[in-house]
Amino acid sequence: MSSVFPSGFFDRSDEVDDAEFYRFDRFVTHIDDQAIAAVGKLYAELELGGRVIDLCSSWISHFESAPEHLVALGMNENELAANEAASEFVVRDLNRDPTLPFGDSSFNGATCCVSVDYLNRPFEVFAEVARVVKPGGLFVCTFSNRCFPTKAISGWLATNDEQHCAIVATYFRETPGFDEPVVQHRNHGASGDPLYAVWASVL
Repeated sequence: MSSVFPSGFFDRSDEVDDAEFYRFDRFVTHIDDQAIAAVGKLYAELELGGRVIDLCSSWISHFESAPEHLVALGMNENELAANEAASEFVVRDLNRDPTLPFGDSSFNGATCCVSVDYLNRPFEVFAEVARVVKPGGLFVCTFSNRCFPTKAISGWLATNDEQHCAIVATYFRETPGFDEPVVQHRNHGASGDPLYAVWASVL
């Protein structure tokens, strides 16, 4: 499915094993407070609840109120263990192994906050999300204009915010199992980090 993008689109300037990059603890937030608030507001509006998986997670998941059972899946064990919203966590490098170690229709919804730009096998990851989320459940991707440039895919670095939204929407459209995606700029007029969201329901 990645043939919809040109050759080299998913390459990165730093192809050293991601486990090496993420083994250092980074107890920081990667967007500012108003963008974080916009993420939480969106999750609340979409009524994400029940059993939810947070992909590419860290020490904080930006819910206003944590869902009943949150699974945080990410790269750094110490950060994941410190996530107070998480009921459990899984250490997983989705660029090395894009499978999710859960049964079909295991979750009511899924999130991926400020990390979709690092996925170099997004169609495989999105297909797994469509498998583990129940029909009608949402997969919500949020992102800004900040990243670790050496780990973001080349296609992301070569495009602007509007095009980033189109890229993520294409991931949804080209992955079987999703409805038509919704694309929104969630904090128009904000003086700090912009917050964009693309989400779709599982068919």
